[in-house]
Amino acid sequence: MTRTLSTAIVSMMLFPAILVAELPKPTAVLDLWPNGAPDTNGLTGPEKGKRCVGNISKPTLLVYLPTGDRKPTSAVVITPGGGYGVVCVESEGYPIAELLIERGIAAIICKYRLPNGHHLVPANDARRALRTVRHNAEKWNIDSKRVGVWGFSAGGHLASTVSTVFDSGQADSSDMVERQSSRPDFSVLFYPVITMMDGAVHKGSRRNLVGASPQPTLLQRYSNENRVTKQTPPTFLLHCTDDRAVPVENSLGYYRQLVAKGVPASLLIFESGSHGPTAFNKNPSWLAAFDRWLTARGAK
Repeated sequence: MTRTLSTAIVSMMLFPAILVAELPKPTAVLDLWPNGAPDTNGLTGPEKGKRCVGNISKPTLLVYLPTGDRKPTSAVVITPGGGYGVVCVESEGYPIAELLIERGIAAIICKYRLPNGHHLVPANDARRALRTVRHNAEKWNIDSKRVGVWGFSAGGHLASTVSTVFDSGQADSSDMVERQSSRPDFSVLFYPVITMMDGAVHKGSRRNLVGASPQPTLLQRYSNENRVTKQTPPTFLLHCTDDRAVPVENSLGYYRQLVAKGVPASLLIFESGSHGPTAFNKNPSWLAAFDRWLTARGAK
Protein backbone atom coordinates (compact mmCIF):
# COMPACT_ATOMS: atom_id res chain seq x y z
CA MET A 1 0.00 0.00 0.00
CA THR A 2 1.13 3.54 -0.59
CA ARG A 3 2.18 5.74 2.28
CA THR A 4 -0.77 8.04 1.55
CA LEU A 5 -3.21 5.15 1.73
CA SER A 6 -1.62 3.81 4.90
CA THR A 7 -1.95 7.23 6.53
CA ALA A 8 -5.57 7.45 5.44
CA ILE A 9 -6.44 4.11 6.99
CA VAL A 10 -4.72 4.96 10.26
CA SER A 11 -6.69 8.22 10.30
CA MET A 12 -9.89 6.29 9.79
CA MET A 13 -8.97 4.01 12.69
CA LEU A 14 -8.32 6.92 15.03
CA PHE A 15 -11.31 8.92 13.84
CA PRO A 16 -13.92 6.40 12.65
CA ALA A 17 -16.44 9.08 11.69
CA ILE A 18 -14.09 10.37 8.97
CA LEU A 19 -14.58 8.77 5.57
CA VAL A 20 -11.59 8.12 3.36
CA ALA A 21 -11.68 8.62 -0.39
CA GLU A 22 -9.81 5.40 -1.12
CA LEU A 23 -10.03 1.99 0.48
CA PRO A 24 -7.16 -0.48 0.63
CA LYS A 25 -6.89 -2.86 -2.30
CA PRO A 26 -6.61 -6.50 -1.28
CA THR A 27 -3.97 -8.82 -2.67
CA ALA A 28 -6.80 -11.13 -3.72
CA VAL A 29 -10.57 -11.44 -3.43
CA LEU A 30 -11.87 -15.00 -3.22
CA ASP A 31 -15.30 -16.54 -3.45
CA LEU A 32 -15.55 -18.48 -0.20
CA TRP A 33 -17.57 -21.26 -1.82
CA PRO A 34 -16.52 -21.30 -5.50
CA ASN A 35 -18.62 -24.39 -6.23
CA GLY A 36 -21.60 -23.12 -4.27
CA ALA A 37 -22.24 -23.17 -0.53
CA PRO A 38 -23.76 -26.33 0.96
CA ASP A 39 -26.45 -24.20 2.61
CA THR A 40 -28.33 -20.97 2.02
CA ASN A 41 -29.42 -17.97 4.04
CA GLY A 42 -32.34 -17.32 1.71
CA LEU A 43 -31.12 -13.90 0.58
CA THR A 44 -30.99 -12.85 -3.06
CA GLY A 45 -30.10 -9.75 -5.02
CA PRO A 46 -27.22 -7.31 -4.70
CA GLU A 47 -25.45 -6.46 -1.48
CA LYS A 48 -26.52 -3.27 0.28
CA GLY A 49 -24.26 -0.63 1.77
CA LYS A 50 -20.51 -0.06 1.76
CA ARG A 51 -19.44 0.86 5.29
CA CYS A 52 -21.64 -1.87 6.73
CA VAL A 53 -22.70 -4.42 4.14
CA GLY A 54 -26.04 -6.22 4.22
CA ASN A 55 -27.96 -8.71 2.09
CA ILE A 56 -24.83 -10.87 1.67
CA SER A 57 -25.67 -14.09 -0.14
CA LYS A 58 -22.23 -14.76 -1.64
CA PRO A 59 -19.51 -14.60 1.03
CA THR A 60 -16.04 -13.46 0.05
CA LEU A 61 -12.54 -13.24 1.50
CA LEU A 62 -10.46 -10.08 1.12
CA VAL A 63 -6.86 -11.19 1.39
CA TYR A 64 -4.05 -8.81 2.41
CA LEU A 65 -0.53 -10.20 2.38
CA PRO A 66 2.68 -8.60 3.67
CA THR A 67 5.14 -7.68 0.96
CA GLY A 68 8.87 -8.33 0.63
CA ASP A 69 11.06 -11.33 1.27
CA ARG A 70 9.99 -13.02 4.46
CA LYS A 71 9.59 -16.28 6.28
CA PRO A 72 6.10 -17.80 6.41
CA THR A 73 3.94 -15.51 8.54
CA SER A 74 1.00 -15.96 10.82
CA ALA A 75 -2.45 -15.03 9.52
CA VAL A 76 -5.66 -13.70 11.02
CA VAL A 77 -9.21 -14.13 9.75
CA ILE A 78 -11.13 -10.95 10.63
CA THR A 79 -14.86 -11.14 11.34
CA PRO A 80 -16.31 -7.61 11.68
CA GLY A 81 -19.40 -6.94 13.73
CA GLY A 82 -22.83 -5.66 12.80
CA GLY A 83 -25.32 -7.46 15.03
CA TYR A 84 -25.64 -10.35 12.55
CA GLY A 85 -27.61 -7.92 10.39
CA VAL A 86 -24.71 -6.34 8.48
CA VAL A 87 -20.92 -6.76 8.28
CA CYS A 88 -19.11 -3.50 9.14
CA VAL A 89 -16.02 -3.86 7.00
CA GLU A 90 -15.06 -0.18 7.04
CA SER A 91 -14.66 0.28 10.78
CA GLU A 92 -13.75 -3.26 11.89
CA GLY A 93 -12.22 -4.72 8.76
CA TYR A 94 -9.97 -2.48 6.67
CA PRO A 95 -8.14 -0.69 9.52
CA ILE A 96 -7.59 -3.98 11.31
CA ALA A 97 -6.10 -5.50 8.16
CA GLU A 98 -3.77 -2.50 7.90
CA LEU A 99 -2.68 -2.88 11.52
CA LEU A 100 -1.86 -6.56 10.99
CA ILE A 101 -0.02 -6.01 7.71
CA GLU A 102 2.19 -3.41 9.41
CA ARG A 103 3.19 -6.19 11.82
CA GLY A 104 4.03 -8.62 9.05
CA ILE A 105 0.87 -10.66 9.64
CA ALA A 106 -1.41 -11.73 6.79
CA ALA A 107 -4.96 -10.40 7.18
CA ILE A 108 -8.06 -11.97 5.67
CA ILE A 109 -11.37 -10.14 6.05
CA CYS A 110 -14.29 -12.55 5.98
CA LYS A 111 -17.40 -10.94 4.54
CA TYR A 112 -19.64 -13.68 5.87
CA ARG A 113 -23.29 -14.31 5.12
CA LEU A 114 -25.88 -13.10 7.62
CA PRO A 115 -28.16 -15.73 9.15
CA ASN A 116 -31.57 -14.40 8.04
CA GLY A 117 -33.23 -17.24 9.92
CA HIS A 118 -30.47 -19.79 9.17
CA HIS A 119 -28.30 -19.85 12.28
CA LEU A 120 -25.69 -22.30 10.95
CA VAL A 121 -24.64 -20.12 8.01
CA PRO A 122 -22.27 -17.52 9.60
CA ALA A 123 -20.20 -20.11 11.47
CA ASN A 124 -20.04 -22.34 8.40
CA ASP A 125 -18.57 -19.39 6.51
CA ALA A 126 -16.06 -18.55 9.26
CA ARG A 127 -14.87 -22.15 9.50
CA ARG A 128 -14.56 -22.28 5.73
CA ALA A 129 -12.47 -19.10 5.87
CA LEU A 130 -10.01 -20.71 8.30
CA ARG A 131 -9.81 -23.82 6.14
CA THR A 132 -9.26 -21.71 3.02
CA VAL A 133 -6.35 -19.87 4.60
CA ARG A 134 -4.69 -23.15 5.53
CA HIS A 135 -5.36 -24.58 2.07
CA ASN A 136 -3.57 -21.60 0.54
CA ALA A 137 -0.82 -21.43 3.16
CA GLU A 138 2.05 -22.36 0.85
CA LYS A 139 0.81 -20.08 -1.93
CA TRP A 140 0.38 -17.14 0.45
CA ASN A 141 3.58 -17.87 2.42
CA ILE A 142 1.62 -18.48 5.62
CA ASP A 143 2.39 -20.86 8.47
CA SER A 144 -0.69 -23.10 8.58
CA LYS A 145 -0.09 -23.70 12.31
CA ARG A 146 -0.38 -19.99 13.11
CA VAL A 147 -3.82 -19.05 11.81
CA GLY A 148 -6.00 -17.06 14.20
CA VAL A 149 -9.33 -15.27 14.24
CA TRP A 150 -10.20 -11.71 15.35
CA GLY A 151 -13.84 -10.77 15.87
CA PHE A 152 -15.69 -7.64 16.93
CA SER A 153 -19.09 -7.46 18.68
CA ALA A 154 -21.35 -9.96 16.85
CA GLY A 155 -18.28 -10.84 14.82
CA GLY A 156 -16.72 -11.60 18.20
CA HIS A 157 -19.57 -14.02 18.85
CA LEU A 158 -18.82 -15.62 15.51
CA ALA A 159 -15.11 -15.81 16.33
CA SER A 160 -15.84 -17.35 19.74
CA THR A 161 -18.24 -19.82 18.10
CA VAL A 162 -15.54 -21.18 15.81
CA SER A 163 -13.07 -21.07 18.72
CA THR A 164 -15.25 -23.41 20.75
CA VAL A 165 -16.79 -25.65 18.07
CA PHE A 166 -14.39 -26.82 15.36
CA ASP A 167 -13.06 -29.95 13.67
CA SER A 168 -9.84 -31.30 12.19
CA GLY A 169 -11.23 -31.49 8.66
CA GLN A 170 -12.62 -34.29 6.51
CA ALA A 171 -9.64 -36.31 5.33
CA ASP A 172 -11.59 -38.05 2.56
CA SER A 173 -13.41 -34.99 1.19
CA SER A 174 -13.23 -34.37 -2.56
CA ASP A 175 -13.08 -30.66 -1.69
CA MET A 176 -9.45 -30.11 -0.74
CA VAL A 177 -10.34 -27.06 1.36
CA GLU A 178 -12.63 -29.16 3.56
CA ARG A 179 -9.70 -31.41 4.46
CA GLN A 180 -8.19 -28.60 6.52
CA SER A 181 -8.75 -27.93 10.21
CA SER A 182 -11.21 -25.20 11.21
CA ARG A 183 -9.68 -24.64 14.66
CA PRO A 184 -8.10 -21.20 15.15
CA ASP A 185 -4.62 -21.32 16.67
CA PHE A 186 -5.40 -18.14 18.63
CA SER A 187 -8.42 -15.93 19.13
CA VAL A 188 -8.87 -12.18 19.57
CA LEU A 189 -12.25 -10.91 20.77
CA PHE A 190 -13.06 -7.19 20.99
CA TYR A 191 -16.23 -6.25 22.91
CA PRO A 192 -17.68 -9.59 21.85
CA VAL A 193 -21.21 -10.86 22.11
CA ILE A 194 -20.73 -14.16 23.94
CA THR A 195 -23.92 -15.18 25.70
CA MET A 196 -27.46 -15.62 24.43
CA MET A 197 -28.90 -15.60 27.94
CA ASP A 198 -30.96 -12.79 29.45
CA GLY A 199 -29.03 -10.43 31.69
CA ALA A 200 -26.05 -9.82 29.43
CA VAL A 201 -27.26 -10.71 25.94
CA HIS A 202 -27.21 -8.26 23.03
CA LYS A 203 -30.82 -8.73 22.03
CA GLY A 204 -30.38 -7.61 18.44
CA SER A 205 -27.65 -10.16 17.76
CA ARG A 206 -29.70 -12.88 19.43
CA ARG A 207 -32.80 -12.04 17.42
CA ASN A 208 -30.89 -11.96 14.14
CA LEU A 209 -29.05 -15.22 14.85
CA VAL A 210 -31.65 -17.48 16.45
CA GLY A 211 -34.95 -15.61 16.07
CA ALA A 212 -37.34 -13.70 18.29
CA SER A 213 -38.53 -16.78 20.20
CA PRO A 214 -35.64 -19.25 20.11
CA GLN A 215 -35.72 -22.72 21.55
CA PRO A 216 -33.77 -23.12 24.82
CA THR A 217 -31.46 -25.57 23.06
CA LEU A 218 -30.39 -22.85 20.62
CA LEU A 219 -29.76 -20.40 23.45
CA GLN A 220 -27.50 -22.96 25.10
CA ARG A 221 -25.82 -23.82 21.82
CA TYR A 222 -24.79 -20.25 21.13
CA SER A 223 -23.94 -19.18 24.67
CA ASN A 224 -20.27 -19.66 24.02
CA GLU A 225 -19.16 -19.25 27.62
CA ASN A 226 -20.64 -22.74 28.07
CA ARG A 227 -18.69 -24.20 25.15
CA VAL A 228 -15.14 -23.49 26.32
CA THR A 229 -12.89 -26.57 26.64
CA LYS A 230 -9.20 -27.25 27.12
CA GLN A 231 -8.92 -27.18 23.32
CA THR A 232 -10.23 -23.62 22.99
CA PRO A 233 -7.35 -21.52 21.60
CA PRO A 234 -5.42 -18.90 23.61
CA THR A 235 -7.51 -15.73 23.69
CA PHE A 236 -7.02 -11.98 23.98
CA LEU A 237 -10.12 -10.01 25.00
CA LEU A 238 -10.88 -6.28 25.15
CA HIS A 239 -14.01 -4.64 26.56
CA CYS A 240 -15.14 -1.42 28.27
CA THR A 241 -17.04 -1.14 31.53
CA ASP A 242 -19.39 1.47 30.09
CA ASP A 243 -20.42 -0.68 27.11
CA ARG A 244 -24.21 -0.39 27.13
CA ALA A 245 -24.74 -2.34 23.91
CA VAL A 246 -22.86 -5.51 24.83
CA PRO A 247 -22.32 -5.67 28.61
CA VAL A 248 -18.79 -6.38 29.81
CA GLU A 249 -20.10 -9.54 31.49
CA ASN A 250 -19.87 -11.19 28.06
CA SER A 251 -16.08 -10.99 28.14
CA LEU A 252 -15.88 -11.64 31.89
CA GLY A 253 -17.91 -14.83 31.62
CA TYR A 254 -15.86 -16.14 28.73
CA TYR A 255 -12.59 -15.23 30.46
CA ARG A 256 -13.61 -17.05 33.65
CA GLN A 257 -14.29 -20.20 31.66
CA LEU A 258 -10.98 -19.94 29.82
CA VAL A 259 -9.16 -19.68 33.15
CA ALA A 260 -11.15 -22.57 34.61
CA LYS A 261 -10.23 -24.79 31.65
CA GLY A 262 -6.56 -23.81 31.75
CA VAL A 263 -6.59 -21.92 28.45
CA PRO A 264 -4.06 -19.05 28.24
CA ALA A 265 -6.07 -15.82 28.29
CA SER A 266 -5.58 -12.06 28.58
CA LEU A 267 -8.40 -9.62 29.32
CA LEU A 268 -8.18 -5.84 29.05
CA ILE A 269 -11.05 -3.89 30.61
CA PHE A 270 -11.13 -0.11 30.26
CA GLU A 271 -13.31 2.21 32.29
CA SER A 272 -14.69 4.06 29.27
CA GLY A 273 -14.83 3.66 25.52
CA SER A 274 -18.36 2.35 25.09
CA HIS A 275 -18.96 -0.01 22.17
CA GLY A 276 -17.39 -0.18 18.75
CA PRO A 277 -14.04 1.24 17.58
CA THR A 278 -14.09 3.92 20.30
CA ALA A 279 -13.34 1.09 22.74
CA PHE A 280 -9.79 0.78 21.40
CA ASN A 281 -9.38 4.25 19.88
CA LYS A 282 -9.89 5.93 23.27
CA ASN A 283 -7.58 3.48 25.02
CA PRO A 284 -4.38 3.32 22.94
CA SER A 285 -2.46 1.42 25.62
CA TRP A 286 -4.15 -1.74 24.37
CA LEU A 287 -1.81 -1.90 21.39
CA ALA A 288 1.40 -2.43 23.37
CA ALA A 289 -0.30 -5.18 25.37
CA PHE A 290 -1.57 -6.73 22.17
CA ASP A 291 1.89 -6.69 20.60
CA ARG A 292 3.34 -8.43 23.66
CA TRP A 293 0.59 -11.03 23.49
CA LEU A 294 1.16 -11.67 19.77
CA THR A 295 4.86 -12.15 20.44
CA ALA A 296 4.16 -14.51 23.34
CA ARG A 297 1.83 -16.56 21.13
CA GLY A 298 4.41 -16.73 18.35
CA ALA A 299 2.03 -14.87 16.05
CA LYS A 300 4.33 -11.92 15.40
